[in-house]
Amino acid sequence: MPRLYGFDNQSLTRVRVEERQVVREAVGRIQAGQSQAEVAAWMTAEGHRGTMGGAWTSMTLGRLLDNPAIAGLERDPGTGELVETGREALITPDEFRWLQQRPGRPGSVRSDQDRAPDHEYLLAGGLSECGVCGQRMAGARTGAGTPSYRCQTNFEGRGGCGKIRINAALLEDYVAEHILGELLRPGAIAALEMARASMAGEADQVRARLAELEKSRTELAEPYAKGELSRSTMVATDRTIGQSLKECRARLRYLDQAVDAPLPLAGVEDLARWWEHAPFASKRALALLLLEKVVVHPARARGVRNVDDRVTLTWRTPAAS
Repeated sequence: MPRLYGFDNQSLTRVRVEERQVVREAVGRIQAGQSQAEVAAWMTAEGHRGTMGGAWTSMTLGRLLDNPAIAGLERDPGTGELVETGREALITPDEFRWLQQRPGRPGSVRSDQDRAPDHEYLLAGGLSECGVCGQRMAGARTGAGTPSYRCQTNFEGRGGCGKIRINAALLEDYVAEHILGELLRPGAIAALEMARASMAGEADQVRARLAELEKSRTELAEPYAKGELSRSTMVATDRTIGQSLKECRARLRYLDQAVDAPLPLAGVEDLARWWEHAPFASKRALALLLLEKVVVHPARARGVRNVDDRVTLTWRTPAAS
């Protein structure tokens, strides 16, 4: 099986920098209004070829852009919902979702089968946590197709208890109400900027750690080539480094969402109305800046929809409550 364009290996743990840049420019051109056919022609004219050496066409480009792996995502086999993998990415999850939701994107190879639009989970990716086992919760649809959060029994190799599930709309509305309450407090904007600066500092530390890990992985080759390192030791060490890289990249994406997203709050008089129509990235950034975690506990009884006694919010600032 040929490798996926933009990646250096089948496990999608290493990107080819030059190919990632090509994909990013291709997406930028589509966002600027060019069709897939026009972008594919540009790629071919510039001398870029697919992994099998063929010229780019609207169909082959569409197939690449419809693969969630290019955004560090995959579809849950049970629900079809997009979830983060923690692997390296060529484009951002928001860019990928834009590509999939853009009406009439010429050349898309998406299935014509009816499927509910992907729900943008405000609290996924490490912000929500199972109150029974501590496993981070993931977005997933119920059997009836309703977006929800659940503790997965096997998420990225770390098994949770699988006992907690909560309706996504109920949880997100509850959290949004409390976030808006925090934003009305005196000094809220200053607190947000302090949190952003703190997370920006942590992001720099994670980037430095990533550089160290990449260097360590590269340096493995020399002692192995000289026979100073056995294959089994080299493979085990590389696997350990790979797992650390995966965790660091996931953490960096988490931090960057809070640090980079715009927060146009100055002059906003009706916060509730602003929240209703705000870009997802801005709402996500606010949640990450204000909250350390959202813990979901078991319901008192099956079918209970009241979430007040099921959710514990841990705020980043001592003044918040």
